[in-house]
Amino acid sequence: MDVADIRFLFAYDRWATEKVLAVAAGVPMEDWSESNRIDRRGLGGIMVHALGAHERWRAGWQRLALPAPRERQPLVTPEELHAAWRTEWQALDRYLAELSDDEVRGAFDDVTMWHTLVHLVNHGTQHRSEAAVLLTIMGRSPGDLDLIDFAPTIGE
Repeated sequence: MDVADIRFLFAYDRWATEKVLAVAAGVPMEDWSESNRIDRRGLGGIMVHALGAHERWRAGWQRLALPAPRERQPLVTPEELHAAWRTEWQALDRYLAELSDDEVRGAFDDVTMWHTLVHLVNHGTQHRSEAAVLLTIMGRSPGDLDLIDFAPTIGE
């Protein structure tokens, strides 16, 4: 595993998350804020949790103070969440631009670094799939979210 592989996986993660957020835009707040749909969360809670985990892992890798969990704050609208994701992606881009192969192959808190990086992408996949199910039930399917559907879009 090298930094190019990691950048590819995070590009996929963003692409798939963007697809979910695009169809979540305009979801009525009563549907967005409903809870206890999947593991105590609803659509908004799932997507807020995914972002919060993303922010906390990145901050940890950068040895920054961990941000307060978004999950404990008032629920934002889908549009506000999308804006927050854009901010996170900018921070992630800066981090990934400086990441080296040696760091990817090194350790983070006694775990192989690339394992933690791939874990976060996988975590996003889990929660996007939960959100996609709820959106599909609402008649708003985000379509195919598979990595194999993303790969041709980057023109390798």
